[in-house]
Amino acid sequence: MKGILIQGPVFISFYLAITNMAANVPSFKEGGALWFQDLSTPDSLYLLPALTALSFLATVELNMQEGLEGNPMANKMKLFSRFIALITVPITMHFPKAIFCYWITSNLFSLVHGAVIKMPGVKRALAIPEIPVPAKAPTTLSGSITTTEKGPPSSSLVHQRMRALERTVKARRHGKKR
Repeated sequence: MKGILIQGPVFISFYLAITNMAANVPSFKEGGALWFQDLSTPDSLYLLPALTALSFLATVELNMQEGLEGNPMANKMKLFSRFIALITVPITMHFPKAIFCYWITSNLFSLVHGAVIKMPGVKRALAIPEIPVPAKAPTTLSGSITTTEKGPPSSSLVHQRMRALERTVKARRHGKKR
């Protein structure tokens, strides 16, 4: 939720600024490349909206699951993000090409950032704690859980994991102060 409150206004600000620049800056008329020479007009081939949707979908599929294991809302969030990626093309097909230059670059940066930050060597170098993955209950062929014991609710599990991570981070900070 905090991410939306921070990213939302930044996203809207960039959108408004780039749209304004596309309409008022003369160099946007001939500053493009390849098939999109005029950055102030929509992409008639719809390749840039499609690339934006695909790069966003790739980011969702490859980066969104990190840290959401055990969160009951994780699947709903991922489904909603997939829906957003799907409707991106028809909603944005009339936007100026300059917007897509920003969005595609931003999405690709997020995709690469997510891939790099998952590397074990990078996690060790940056002292990023490993997030423990809860053990899955064994299931039968029909998909039902075979255990009779009921574990803690998933929100409680997430809360326990967050507390454990907070203690780990505090312990590391405390150790560095000495």
